[in-house]
Amino acid sequence: MRLRVEFTTEPFDLDEAPAHAVVAREVVEAAELDEVDVGPFGNTAEGGADAVLTAVDALLRRSLEAGATRISLQVNVVEESAGEESAAGEGER
Repeated sequence: MRLRVEFTTEPFDLDEAPAHAVVAREVVEAAELDEVDVGPFGNTAEGGADAVLTAVDALLRRSLEAGATRISLQVNVVEESAGEESAAGEGER
């Protein structure tokens, strides 16, 4: 199963990235995810379920420790490409 997580950390600071935002970026960039898009108003990461859930756990814990007062996130199941489905199905026969 593939998941996509979208998240933001607060409080915002448009002049300089706060420590909790830097930590969140470091967590998702270091995780074993297939796609990561980090921006000033929202961030997205995608990958296998285990990798995304592990990254979300670390993201929540480390961002809160670094001063985040609010973390908004959404997790969605995304369809796997045809090549990934057939590769996964081959091992199940």
